[in-house]
Amino acid sequence: MNAVNDVAEEGAPSGAPDGASRGLSASGHQAADAKGQFSWALFEWARDPYVIIVTIYIFAPYFSSTVVGDPVRGQAIWGHINGIAGFIIACFGPILGAIADTGGRRKPWLIAFVAIMVPAIFALWWALPGGAGLSIFQIALLFITISVAFSFSEVFHNSMLPTVAPHERIGFLSGLALALANAGALIILCFLLYAFMLPGHVDWSFIPEKALFGIDVSQHENSRISAPLTAIWLLVFTLPLLFFTPDVKPKGRIQKRKAVMDGIRRVFRTVRQIRHYRNVATYLIARMFFNDGQTAVLIFGGVYAAGVFHWNALTLTIYGIVLSIFAVGGGFFGGWLDDRFGSKRAILISIGGTSIGIVLAVSMTPTSMFFFLPYDPASPPIWDLPFFRTAPELAYLIVVLIVAICITAAYANSRTMLARIAPVSKMSEFFGLYALSGTATAFLGPELVGFTTSYFQSQRVGFASILVLMLIGLAGMLLVREQRSEAID
Repeated sequence: MNAVNDVAEEGAPSGAPDGASRGLSASGHQAADAKGQFSWALFEWARDPYVIIVTIYIFAPYFSSTVVGDPVRGQAIWGHINGIAGFIIACFGPILGAIADTGGRRKPWLIAFVAIMVPAIFALWWALPGGAGLSIFQIALLFITISVAFSFSEVFHNSMLPTVAPHERIGFLSGLALALANAGALIILCFLLYAFMLPGHVDWSFIPEKALFGIDVSQHENSRISAPLTAIWLLVFTLPLLFFTPDVKPKGRIQKRKAVMDGIRRVFRTVRQIRHYRNVATYLIARMFFNDGQTAVLIFGGVYAAGVFHWNALTLTIYGIVLSIFAVGGGFFGGWLDDRFGSKRAILISIGGTSIGIVLAVSMTPTSMFFFLPYDPASPPIWDLPFFRTAPELAYLIVVLIVAICITAAYANSRTMLARIAPVSKMSEFFGLYALSGTATAFLGPELVGFTTSYFQSQRVGFASILVLMLIGLAGMLLVREQRSEAID
């Protein structure tokens, strides 16, 4: 009994009330109360809309096609931006995680990274076509800075999960966070659609005749405004985490320089000892492949639809809204799968569902469905709405909705899996490696799709090539055991 109390007191969350009896978290600290746990999950509501809105649906296509002016060159620049950011993250992510383990507190790091991200995201408002505002180099530098800060914040945020939630709730809380992330993005997308995208395109009485707040659509302000909105959103909704989620107390007073050097030494020691963590290493390698595949699906799903079905910006915005709605359900579905079947089986189900969805997605074209069912493109439209007017388009949308659910579930399950199998005393360090496994080969999916598309001169073959990554990840997961590794001193 005294031993348990000692564990709970040592490194207990700062700000926890004396005599609290909420039980222990998965890492042996005192668990946060319900408000603290929810505030931890709410940080993804604050942060992830940047990725969904700026880097997938709204701003990145605007940057590639309009700011750069050449979609091919724009896509190449976008790839270089992500490659440079991935290299920086690969070099420093594990070290930062080890520093967090050494120094204890996570929230000061989160504050620092949010303080970097907010003004950098806001500054994208001045990304104007033709170099009238920020130069392409300056925009690229902003994106790299944001991407690095985003991933580093993810390391510290993820490493807090086992310290704030009991073991039996980490699956649910991880799924809740992903659901909230997509819900936040959905709210912003719906606002953008109502206020800036639909005006002038439809004569519905509840839609404004022109864009609100003096937004000049001819100057692409309807796309550019997505960056300041997500920056303000991030700033406001980070506050609950800072105020209500307890942090662990530092393990004694430690100098920053010593924390850095100890963190670096711990990373190198972990790498040398990786053979002792073979199960975790196998998982991280498997995740590297299926995570790259999932990211490629998100990046190229809209590109494939735009090329094959000729979807315009309005249709793609609605596409993003619909996917975000179902992705919210995917977060809860992932949490339910994890708690019901365990993390490993949940991941296998999610990867399998995504793989089947890819096959079905590439089976849709304007003239055929499911590869062999012909469709006459001259057939009357299904409805009078200016989007998703044909049966193949609707079928493709339904398939991708299922894929969105599976991908969101897999993201939630992946984080929970590491929280279940990594050594407790090296949690942040392994979450640094987790970030590395998610970014070190971030170029792999896009390059695979780009190469196969060019070689076969077929978008369908290029998009289908993502299956290779998913199946490698699936095979790797079959070798992983769902049991916690013991730390090696």
